[in-house]
Amino acid sequence: MKTIFSGIQPSGTITLGNYIGALKQFVELQEEYNCYFCIVDQHAITVPQDPLQLRKNIRSLAALYLAVGLDPERATLFIQSEVPAHAQAGWMMQCISYIGELERMTQFKDKSAGKDAVSAALLTYPPLMVADILLYSADLVPVGEDQKQHLELARDLAERFNKKYREIFTIPDVRIPEVGARIMSLQEPTKKMSKSDPNTKSFISILDEPKLIEKKIKSAVTDSDGVVKFDKDNKPGVSNLLTIYSILGGKPIPEIEKEYEGKGYGEFKAELAQVVINALKPIQDRYHDLMESSELDDILDRGAEKANKAASKMLKKMENAMGLGRKRR
Repeated sequence: MKTIFSGIQPSGTITLGNYIGALKQFVELQEEYNCYFCIVDQHAITVPQDPLQLRKNIRSLAALYLAVGLDPERATLFIQSEVPAHAQAGWMMQCISYIGELERMTQFKDKSAGKDAVSAALLTYPPLMVADILLYSADLVPVGEDQKQHLELARDLAERFNKKYREIFTIPDVRIPEVGARIMSLQEPTKKMSKSDPNTKSFISILDEPKLIEKKIKSAVTDSDGVVKFDKDNKPGVSNLLTIYSILGGKPIPEIEKEYEGKGYGEFKAELAQVVINALKPIQDRYHDLMESSELDDILDRGAEKANKAASKMLKKMENAMGLGRKRR
């Protein structure tokens, strides 16, 4: 059985885009693959975080992983900082990385642009991301288009290590879902929906209440022709809403287009809001149950134990290959 690794930062609100583009895919993947799903809290601290809020976000994200349908009997869910091998292997990957290739990372350019000073970790965290993946011999890594560059680095560093030291790493492949990998902003539909967007109308949180969801979809940017039709280039706003409707409502886009032929955006948006509300309600109910129980901590404890065993085994291979410490058998 092939292995999949993926992680999400606990850095704020999980959006509908995160759910459709990542979490929903994870639930499907656990049926066919050996899955490791990680809350990458060490990546979150590359930018300033409030410690108390970060800890709340970690627990909240863990509950959401489970609430969307992850089964701890089929997939391993754990917190990155509870598996020390990640930081250790991250340092080793950093030692075979080149400054030039890290400076070319698009996310580093974006996050450091216009700032007088940034954390050194903002430059060097990609090797930690590489370590996250390689520690579990991941065959596939499900990511959005914006993360492809990091996966290319993971492949490069794995090959570099294998050639320089010993062939111990699986070369990971990227897995990008064909539909819904990139849900766009409700206010600027040419930009990806983002939890860091200062305009809260631009995204739907997976925990938003029904009335707020209705309000945000009602105010979503469309266009002036009033035709419910998918045309990504000329009608990005409507196309984005159709994508959301199709994925959460379980209908092909052409069928939705036909259903709203001759109807206006008002009716379309009202019914889309109900589709979103119905899809999120069972997730929200399960989330609140988990947050009030000890079940969540038990699952995370078991996940950390399983992840530690797998990651420590690979870390020993890495240390042996690089000549660190004493020779281990």
